[in-house]
Amino acid sequence: MTLSTEQRTAYAQDGFLALRGLIAPDEIALIRDTFMAQASDGPVPGLSDMRSGSPAGNDPLARYPRMMHPHKHNDKPVGPLARRYMLDARLEPILAELFDEAPYACQSMFYFKPPGARGQDLHQDNFYLRVKPGTCLAAWIAIDDADEGNGGMMCVPQTNGLDIACPEPSDPSLFFTSDHVEPPPGHEPRMMNLKAGDVLFFNGSVIHGSTPNTSADRFRRSLIFHYVPASTVEISHWYEAISFAGETVDIAINTDGGPCGTAQPIPTGPH
Repeated sequence: MTLSTEQRTAYAQDGFLALRGLIAPDEIALIRDTFMAQASDGPVPGLSDMRSGSPAGNDPLARYPRMMHPHKHNDKPVGPLARRYMLDARLEPILAELFDEAPYACQSMFYFKPPGARGQDLHQDNFYLRVKPGTCLAAWIAIDDADEGNGGMMCVPQTNGLDIACPEPSDPSLFFTSDHVEPPPGHEPRMMNLKAGDVLFFNGSVIHGSTPNTSADRFRRSLIFHYVPASTVEISHWYEAISFAGETVDIAINTDGGPCGTAQPIPTGPH
């Protein structure tokens, strides 16, 4: 797939771009059913992020925490499936065009976000990935329709050129993550209103997040990948780069203190 002039212009201006219907309905059903089956008995040790749900009270994320790096779990049904889509041939030319160079994959995640789940506060992905030089790029695949009612994705336009900020504390009653990045004056989050099968691409400086899922019965599932450009020299130690040929790529670990002057933060992912 080749991006149109309008799409390239929109991405250059805002730092994000939604491509509609990129993943077919039968593929979306397979992804959804495979991950739901994997979670049928509750959180999976070594795969489910137990920090994303509070064991106290009635937190839906305690039952359905997000799954981190499923592509590394070849012993489970979600492993080969996640790796297959992380290295999907439809994504490679788009990422190459947005990076203006070859992309390497470095992370996979699956978010269940059941009814009643808290959102993820506004943040910037490269605070966690710490890609140098340049930044990372996310491909966020909507597994369900995602809108304001079920905790859809929001992006703040024209924040793609910002420096990475040191976050402020978030509101734990609304968000399961601890970080909040305040948009610049005059910049407001835009609800993306994605349909199942849409893929949202956005760079690592874009301020983005999601609202709580206030629906009664609608999940807001998503399969998410992060990529870095081939020119990347350093990255956080939480990530391992893989070429689209499936080969591991050696990239040095970024050991600086980041914008907060602290040790490497625990990755919270994009939403």
